[in-house]
Amino acid sequence: MIKLATLCYVRHAGRTLMLHRVKKANDMHAGKWNGLGGKLEAGETPEECAIREVYEESGLRWIAPRLCGVISFPQFNGGDDWYTFVFSGGRFTGELIESAEGHLAWIEDERLFELNLWPGDRIFMRWLDEPRFFSAKFVYVAGELTKYEVLFYTHGGEIEQRSELLAPVRAAQRLGATAAVGRQADEDPQCWLCAGPVLKRHCKIICTVCGFTRDCSDP
Repeated sequence: MIKLATLCYVRHAGRTLMLHRVKKANDMHAGKWNGLGGKLEAGETPEECAIREVYEESGLRWIAPRLCGVISFPQFNGGDDWYTFVFSGGRFTGELIESAEGHLAWIEDERLFELNLWPGDRIFMRWLDEPRFFSAKFVYVAGELTKYEVLFYTHGGEIEQRSELLAPVRAAQRLGATAAVGRQADEDPQCWLCAGPVLKRHCKIICTVCGFTRDCSDP
């Protein structure tokens, strides 16, 4: 079954409003941190859905959110294909309420990737501030991200295509092997999960591809 949804990142003063999904029973996002959002109702535009969902989940009235891109998640929860409209924006009125979906928190943007996020979120959340529009597909198998592909569209008409096939099992084996030999961060310039290039920031080692973050002191 095809389902349409929005994913909303409300931003303000260098922080992003995130939702820790720890309240609802049988939540497919249980334990994860997500943006706000939800399913489109009959007759709604994606923009109307985004504004409604943010208000229902946070009490904030979002003003003119920007559509950053569209993502498909084939058979994400064991059978449904989700098509998700991703929005971002920093204009709103109102005060936060207690959400029935989980615990709301304003997270400093530089700390977002320290949260327990879906692996794909670590990738596409880095695209939110770019001026180009993205159309992407993230493929999960048994909760593991196995592949993603994306097209970026610019105002000038150029199109950039990117895709990556991930190997979570081999990545996990590599993680164990790396810890066993005790290599330090300076001697291990690749991401433990996807083998992508990394950078150092505030004693954190951050993958520039998937966003996996670890402390410089990790073995």
